[in-house]
Amino acid sequence: MFRSLSLVLILFASRSLFAQVVSSPDGNLSLTFAVSEGVPSYQLSYKQKQVITPSKLGIETADVPSFLSGFTISNRAQLSVNDTWSPVMGEQKVIRNQYNELLVTLTQKEQKDRYIRIRFRVFNDGLGFRYEFPQQDQLKYFVIKEERTEFNLAGDHKIFWIPGDYDTNEYPYTTSRVSEIPGLMAKATVQISAQQPIKNPSVQTPVMMKSPDGLYINIHEAALINYPAMALNVDGAALKMSAHLCPDPVGNKGYLQTDTHSPWRTIVVSDKATDILASKLILNLNEPTAYKDVSWIKPVKYVGVWWEYFVSGKSTWAYSDVTNVKLTDDFSKFKPNGRHGATNEHVRKYIDFAAENGFDAVLVEGWNIGWEDWFGNWKEEVFDFVTPYPDFDVKALNAYAKSKGVKIIMHHETSASATNYERRLNAAFQFMNDNGYNAVKTGYVGQVIPRGEHHDSQWMVNHYIHVAKTAADYKIMVNSHEAVRPTGLHRTYPNWIAQESARGTEFEAMGGLAPEHGTILPFTRLMGGPMDYTPGIFQTDLSYYGTGSTQRVNTTLVKQLAYYVTMYSPLQMAADMPENYNRFKDALQFIKEVAVDWDDTYVLEAEPGDYITIARKAKGKDEWFVGGITDENARVANLTFDYLPKGKKYAATLYADGKDAGWNTRPQSYTIKTITVTSETKLKQALAPGGGLAISIKEEVKKK
Repeated sequence: MFRSLSLVLILFASRSLFAQVVSSPDGNLSLTFAVSEGVPSYQLSYKQKQVITPSKLGIETADVPSFLSGFTISNRAQLSVNDTWSPVMGEQKVIRNQYNELLVTLTQKEQKDRYIRIRFRVFNDGLGFRYEFPQQDQLKYFVIKEERTEFNLAGDHKIFWIPGDYDTNEYPYTTSRVSEIPGLMAKATVQISAQQPIKNPSVQTPVMMKSPDGLYINIHEAALINYPAMALNVDGAALKMSAHLCPDPVGNKGYLQTDTHSPWRTIVVSDKATDILASKLILNLNEPTAYKDVSWIKPVKYVGVWWEYFVSGKSTWAYSDVTNVKLTDDFSKFKPNGRHGATNEHVRKYIDFAAENGFDAVLVEGWNIGWEDWFGNWKEEVFDFVTPYPDFDVKALNAYAKSKGVKIIMHHETSASATNYERRLNAAFQFMNDNGYNAVKTGYVGQVIPRGEHHDSQWMVNHYIHVAKTAADYKIMVNSHEAVRPTGLHRTYPNWIAQESARGTEFEAMGGLAPEHGTILPFTRLMGGPMDYTPGIFQTDLSYYGTGSTQRVNTTLVKQLAYYVTMYSPLQMAADMPENYNRFKDALQFIKEVAVDWDDTYVLEAEPGDYITIARKAKGKDEWFVGGITDENARVANLTFDYLPKGKKYAATLYADGKDAGWNTRPQSYTIKTITVTSETKLKQALAPGGGLAISIKEEVKKK
C-alpha cells in the first residue's frame, strides 16, 4: 500500500517548475511545496519515508473568487529560528523553538494580482503551516465556504479516532485502519447530549495514527482564533483526509477581514511514540502570552462537591424539585428537596478536608439558583452567576475557607447559553473578585445559544477567548468544560489554565471508559493542551453506593494515582469524596505530594492504546514523580532513573498494583514500599490489567 518515495518525488517535481524544498534542522523531515497548473500543493517525508503524499491547498469562498487555483509563485523567503522560551506553567521550564521556515507568496493574475501567502515551519518533530491574507485593495472582506486543505496518507494506517462532530468531543475512541472508518462510523457515534455528527465520514483532531512501517503521525491545529475548528473528512478507499470546518447557522464557515490568517495546520511525526508525547510544536506555533503580569496565575490542586452528584444518589445540583423556575423567583419560598449538595454545612466539610490534606481549593457545583430545569430546554436566561441558593452563604463560606488557607473555585455552568453569559460576564467576575474567588470552572452543556451556532463554530471559538481575556482583566483563571478542543492557546492566554473537551472521568459513572482510554488521550486530546480529567477515584466499584448501579471505574486504584503524572495539567482534582480518601490515607499521600507544575518531563516508554510511562521533575524542587499506566493487558514497565543527578541517593516510594489486582477484580489491591534509587538504577515493575504504578522520589534523608 505504501508508495515509493523516490517515484512520488520524481512525478511531483516533473509536474511543476516551481517546487520548493525545506528540511527540518536535523534533516529528518522534508517538506516539498509546488504549484502545478496554478494549484498549490505540498508533501512531507520523514527519514525518506512518505508521511503526506502530494496534497492540495486552498480556501473556497462564498462571496469572492476562491483561493484554489490560478496561482503563480511571486515571492519566496526562508529563515531559520533557534531560540527558547519559558511557559508560565508547563511540562518543561524551558522550551526550545527551532525550525526552518518557507514563506511563499502566491498571486492570482486573473484577480488583478490578488495574492495570499502560505507559511510553512518545519521543526524536528513536525510541520506547521497556515494561510495568510494580507490587506490589499483586491482583498478586504471574504466569507469562507470551506477550507480545501488535504492530508493524503501514504498507507492504510492504524488510527485512534472519534467521529467528527460540531458540538461534542466526548465520544469514546475507536481503533481501526483508516480504510475501516466509514464502515465503523455508525457504531462509533454513540448518543451524547447536544451532539451534531458530521454527515459524511469524518474524524476529529487531534487524530493519532501509526503507519505499517512504524511512523507515528498526529494531525491537529494550533492557535485557533477567529476561525471555526477543523475536523477531517475521510475517504477510506483513497486514504485521503481533508479539512472540514464547522458551519454557522446559514452554512458559512467563517467571516474574515484582512489582514488575517488561518490557524496553523499541524503534523507531528516521529518513528518513536515517546517523541509524539514530548513534542512542543503546537505550543511553539502559538503567540507568547498577551499579559504583562502573570504573577497571579498559579497551579491548583483541588477537591470538590462534584463526584457525589454522579454516584451517591444522595446529592444533586438543584435546591428544589420544582420546575419551570425563573431567575426572578424567590427560591427561599421553594421547598428544599433535602438532597442539595452545595449547603453551608456540607461545603465546610470539604473545606476542612482540603485544609487538613494540603489542597489549594474546593470546587462547589450547584451553589447558584437555576439548576431545577437547566438542562434540555434550550433556555437562555437559565443562570445569573451571582445569586446563591438560600442554603449557601457566599461570604460566610469564603471567610471560613480563607481562615483555613483554602480557596473556593467558582462554577459557571452556562448550559451553552453564551449570549446570556456574555451579558452577565463582567458582573459575574466582579462578584468573584468581591467574594475572594480567583478561579472558575465554566461549562457549556447543551445546545448553543445563539441558536444554530455550534460549540466549534467561529462565533463560539471567539466567545471562549473573550471569556479568557475578560477573566484576565479580573485576574481570574478559567477551566472550561464542553468548549472547543484546545490548540495551545494556554501559551497566549495562560489563565485559560485547563479544559475538559474530551470524555473524562464523569463518564466512568455514565457507561464507563475502556481501560485503554487513558493510554490514548495523551496522544490525542492532550496534544492541544492540559485536560481537567478529574482523576483520583479510589472507590472504583460504584455498586458500593447502593444505588443499584453495576457500573465501575475501569482502572485499578494505583492507575488513578498514575494519571496525575501521565495526564498533564497544572489544574488537578482529587475527584473522589473525602470519606473514600479517609479509607485509603496511605494511597492519598501520593496525591498530596505529587506536583502539578514541572521543570522537566521524561517520556520513558509509550505506545498509543497500550501503555505510557512518564517521569517529571517538580518545579523548583529536587523531587521527581513517575506514573505508568497500561490498557486492559497486564505488562511490565521498564523504568530508568538516569534523569536523577549523578552521585546522589534518593528514596523512591513505589505505589504498585497488588499481585491479585485488576481493573475488574480487586482494583483496590495495592502495595507501597520505599526503595533507594540512583541515576544508575533500572527497575522492572508489573502492572495489573487496567493498572498502573506511581513513584514519589525525594532525596534520601541521611540518618544521624
